[in-house]
Amino acid sequence: MAKWFFLICISASMLFSACQSAGDQPAKADNNTEVQDPEAYTTVQWLDSVLDKGAITEGEKIEILYRFKNTGDHPLIIKDVRPSCGCTVAEKPLEPIAPGKEGSIKALFNSQNKPGPNHKTITVISNTRPEAYQLIFNVIVNKKS
Repeated sequence: MAKWFFLICISASMLFSACQSAGDQPAKADNNTEVQDPEAYTTVQWLDSVLDKGAITEGEKIEILYRFKNTGDHPLIIKDVRPSCGCTVAEKPLEPIAPGKEGSIKALFNSQNKPGPNHKTITVISNTRPEAYQLIFNVIVNKKS
């Protein structure tokens, strides 16, 4: 009986110290990034979030520009931009966008080997709630003759 009591005490002690040491670590989000202070979140208004780029000829490259405004009280930080396809390259602002100011995300679409209707998305990760937004553009690529 004393053996069992001793084992239970040791197990409880190990569990307690594991919980204590885990409390010393910063909280992590699902993607292994530190969770931000809720006080640092802001809001964003997308002035352009869905764009129709019409029709182009296969092989053309077009620039897409998404505009936004920081409508919150804290600087807007665009952490990452993730195009849905390797045919699109996107650039995020390098500096935080001050409250009340506007910014933009540029993307370049390469239509080579992309004939037909194209529906592309760019996921934007920022210090807002929700943290992720989907930007969309549509373009019809006419096959090169």
